[in-house]
Parts: sequence; C-alpha cells; structure tokens
Amino acid sequence: MIDVAVHNRQGKEVESLQVDESLFGGCVRYELLKQAIVMYHANKRVGTAATKSRGMVKGSCRKLFRQKGTGNARVGNARTGKRVGGGVTFAKVARDFGKKMPKKQRQLATASAILAKLQSGSVVIVDDLKFDAPRTRDFVGLLSNLKIDRSCLVTVNGTDDNLYKSLRNIQKVSMLAVADLNAGDILNKQKMLFTKDAFLSLINKD
Repeated sequence: MIDVAVHNRQGKEVESLQVDESLFGGCVRYELLKQAIVMYHANKRVGTAATKSRGMVKGSCRKLFRQKGTGNARVGNARTGKRVGGGVTFAKVARDFGKKMPKKQRQLATASAILAKLQSGSVVIVDDLKFDAPRTRDFVGLLSNLKIDRSCLVTVNGTDDNLYKSLRNIQKVSMLAVADLNAGDILNKQKMLFTKDAFLSLINKD
C-alpha cells in the first residue's frame, strides 16, 4: 500500500489516502512504457516535408539536343535533376510516422506511468481547485504552497474553464481530465497534481 497525503490550498496536510499498488498493475512495466513513449513521440511528428520530382516540374519533356554529333555530353530534357530548375532526383514525399498500440497495452502503460509517479512521491493531491474566475496569480501561489516548482500535470475530473484559463499561461504546466490520461503526458511532467475527487474516481473506477 502507498500512502498519499491530501493537502488544502495552503499546503497543509488534511488527510491521507491509501492506494493499493495492484490497482495499477502491481509493478511498473518499463518495456511497455518505452513502447508508449516511442508511439506518442512518433505520433507528434509532422511528415509533410516534400519536394518535386522531375515528373512534377513544369517544362517540356523534349530532349534538348540530339544524342550524338554535337561534341557535348548527352542530355535529357530540361526537367532532369542535373539541370537548374529541374526536379529533385530522389524527391521527398509526405509520409506518416504514426505508430499504434493495442488498447489494453495503452491502458497498462498509463497505469504503469501513474504507479511510477506514486512510488517516486511525485503525486500531489489537493482537496479543492475551484476558482470563481480565471486568476493565474492565485494558481501560481497554490503551486508554491504545494512546493511544486517544476513541470506539472494538473488532473481534474471533467472540465473546468476557470482552472484551465488560470494555468494555461504558466510554463510547463498543463491540464488533463482523468479520462484523457496517457503515459506520454504523464511521463513528460515531473509532478502530477490531482484534485481529491479526480484521484478517487481514478482508483475507484471499475
């Protein structure tokens, strides 16, 4: 069992939650995490780089001059890759770098990522994160009270526009709903900040 403290907005511990490691697979599957990280990075690549081949360049396909008898080296048409303004010999084409993983493997990778954060003490739980209006200064103060001074993934149960607008301008801080958690975003941040109801929904889900 792992004990996780619940803090209030002033940073004081108000209670403690016990988490059974078996809820997240019992152990961290590092090989699966590696596959997930490779997949998420590959899916972010934009394979739109492309150049024109000789078939795409505008111009005549007529041979510039006859093969023999001119004293010059033989040439083809003006669109060849050896001439200025011609096409590229081995032209780049748009490609898809995307990778896929089975759904169960993605779920196990996400569980392993959360378990790794729990075991390293990188999970922080706060009892309430409600804001009456967007206020970045108040959220920065809350992070300071909770001693979070590095990158952080804020996890909530559902959506909260005021909270999102309060943190969106803070560098290296992002927000996700519990249902959207994935290994890539979890491991990309040093800390995970949960609201209490979001963490309870995570450990009590069927």
